[in-house]
Amino acid sequence: MSTPRHSRRVAAAAGIVLALGLTACSTGQSSTSADSGTATVSGKISMTYLQKQGDQEYFIGEAAGAKAKAAELGVDLKVVNLGSDADKTVSEVQSAIAQKTNGLIIVVPDPAVGPQVAQTAKDAKVPLLTSDDQICTSGPDPSKCAADGLVARIGFSGAQMGGEVGKRAAEEFKKAGWNAADTRIISAWKQDVTVCGDRVKAAKEAFNAGAGATVQNIDVATDNTPTGAQDKIAATVTANAGVKHWVVWGCNDENVQGGVTALQNAGFSADNVIGVGLGAYLACKGWGAGKPSGMKAALFINGSDVGALAVQTMYDKLKNAKDFPKEAFAPTKMVDASNWQASGVKCS
Repeated sequence: MSTPRHSRRVAAAAGIVLALGLTACSTGQSSTSADSGTATVSGKISMTYLQKQGDQEYFIGEAAGAKAKAAELGVDLKVVNLGSDADKTVSEVQSAIAQKTNGLIIVVPDPAVGPQVAQTAKDAKVPLLTSDDQICTSGPDPSKCAADGLVARIGFSGAQMGGEVGKRAAEEFKKAGWNAADTRIISAWKQDVTVCGDRVKAAKEAFNAGAGATVQNIDVATDNTPTGAQDKIAATVTANAGVKHWVVWGCNDENVQGGVTALQNAGFSADNVIGVGLGAYLACKGWGAGKPSGMKAALFINGSDVGALAVQTMYDKLKNAKDFPKEAFAPTKMVDASNWQASGVKCS
């Protein structure tokens, strides 16, 4: 999963990113809506949902939510796991179009494929919607993309999520009573994923506003996996031998769990670590064990909500020619060892 560019963002606002139509296909007849210039589909609607890291708990939940919504709407939905393969992304988009899908929803493994994916969909006149991560029609880096070049997205607000993480980290820091001089913050994320950058930037701002002290931050570039984050953060900890207390946040639970594990292996007790995850699906494993954990809290993001909202949004476009919002956001909730089970978190 996973997140800068807040001035370009509006939640669930009107406005369409790509003016895409739809050709007739074997699963439904299309007709052009006179008032919007977009196409509608009569009969059975087919969609293809292409996901990166489809075996990750968040994306498993997202696929489940998408399938449930598709069943409710009578939509024929195919879910494809792209893993981390950018080349597979392009070939699977081409395959879906060849199979006459009516609409494409995608979570790209690498935003660099965005322009090719967008152009392929546009040439085929198949509506394209992203979930979770943004892509740009004109370049590989969405953070440098003009607002009208960003493909419509369903997901979570990076500013809101990061803000909640930073706020909770500040609360935990103040409660712990640590000295800022011997405390460090680790911000860990895959730095070419713009939604990750959104989250980390907002976390820093919220922490600085709420902590009542200035704590030095260390940015750590990772691959957004637990083992990748653990290795990079372990090296960072080794290079900062005088630090007594650590605050850890990142793009997702994987980064924070990797950091917490690295610190534990380096001999830091749970009392000297404040990890605030993002996802909660890994954070809850330590809480379920009933042992002290450096993972003090996590923002619960329910992938099922995103999958369902993405399918509903595409359905509204295909059936009723309703314009995509520029972005639409699902709700989040902060959880910890005391309430994660009641909140519906599923551990991976």
